[in-house]
Amino acid sequence: MNALWGRIGKILPPPGLPRALAFQSALYAVGNGTFLTGSVVFFSLYVGLEPVQIGIGLSVAGFVGLAGSFPFGHLADRIGGRRAWVAGAIAEAAAFAAYPLADGFALFLLVICTQTAAETLANAGRVVYTAAVVPKENRVRVMAFARAYLNVGFTVGSGIGALALALDSRPGLLILVLTAAAGTALNAVFVARMPHAVAPPPAEGERPSPWGVLRDRPFTGLAVLFGVLWLHSTVWAEILPLWAITMTDAPKPVLGALFALNTAMAVLLQVRAARGADTLTGSTRLLRRSALLAAVACPIVALSGWTGGWVTVAVLAVAVVLFTGTELWLSSAQWYLNTELPPAGQRGAYVGMSRSMGGLAKMVGPAGFTVLAIETGGWGWWVIGGVFALCGALCLPVVRWVERTPRNVAAVTAA
Repeated sequence: MNALWGRIGKILPPPGLPRALAFQSALYAVGNGTFLTGSVVFFSLYVGLEPVQIGIGLSVAGFVGLAGSFPFGHLADRIGGRRAWVAGAIAEAAAFAAYPLADGFALFLLVICTQTAAETLANAGRVVYTAAVVPKENRVRVMAFARAYLNVGFTVGSGIGALALALDSRPGLLILVLTAAAGTALNAVFVARMPHAVAPPPAEGERPSPWGVLRDRPFTGLAVLFGVLWLHSTVWAEILPLWAITMTDAPKPVLGALFALNTAMAVLLQVRAARGADTLTGSTRLLRRSALLAAVACPIVALSGWTGGWVTVAVLAVAVVLFTGTELWLSSAQWYLNTELPPAGQRGAYVGMSRSMGGLAKMVGPAGFTVLAIETGGWGWWVIGGVFALCGALCLPVVRWVERTPRNVAAVTAA
């Protein structure tokens, strides 16, 4: 019995607020995962949109998230993380509930942009609140548990979404958005009941301008580095499947197994992968390791174009394992660097700026990487791997540049 409780203890987050944050992540992901599973089908068959209209709407919403990350991050700094989190969650729940009423492209565009803006504000509030309420020595571990439970929630949500789609009816499609609306509303109630965070002490002198964050060149360089490295998720989730079905003999059902492999590793190994990320040295080490794994994974994917049968499947599985390792170590390093390096009163603005830089990379990178991987017949994978290898070489110099640059209020104001 003691051995059983010991195993359970490794899966459950520590009691109290860490466990509440993990449960909140799962609750949020169940609702969103349900909707994401069939969102395109809902927009097409329930709302009645053309594929081009859906694509335009998703692109415009993506731009809203990109442009809103910095100002919403600053707003979360001003009004408090929990308040911003709750406000964003309530607005997002209302947007989900309004999707069935979006009769026509214009209303659809309005609702999807509102939902994206609300989600961006909620995410900014979550980061600011978590960094303020969780002690520094436990912060990375707590965030690792939250991310692991987020993946559990998305898995459950995907299952609910698949069942709703299996009904093959308008009521089934309605279940998608109503589940998302209910889950997000419950999430807002849950967050509102969390304890207040202690606000950082007010800085001496005048309040720094949020635009000073954009002039923090070392941290901007680090944000760009993270943005490029996070393209690995696009590579494995979008480009690798396209490569597998067009350039290899791997059976199509194998793709589902590869996604399941990634999810299982993310759930089971995220907390363990975060070990050592609670110091600047440790997080920098994990950042370099993540870049190295992504660099090695790319030529392995290229190798799958020369193999056959189950060897191809095994090669693709090895690549997915390496890309998942990149995800686990990269997220762990980013938690520390994004919450410990910025001034406490400007975490939202700094994290928002970092996400904006990541969004810019995601706008440019996928098209270029797809051409390199698919149109070259395989040798472009070496170029993509070289990009990740270059990021790995730049990790230590960039982090040292950030470290030796003052980042207090006076320095940011005078930047």
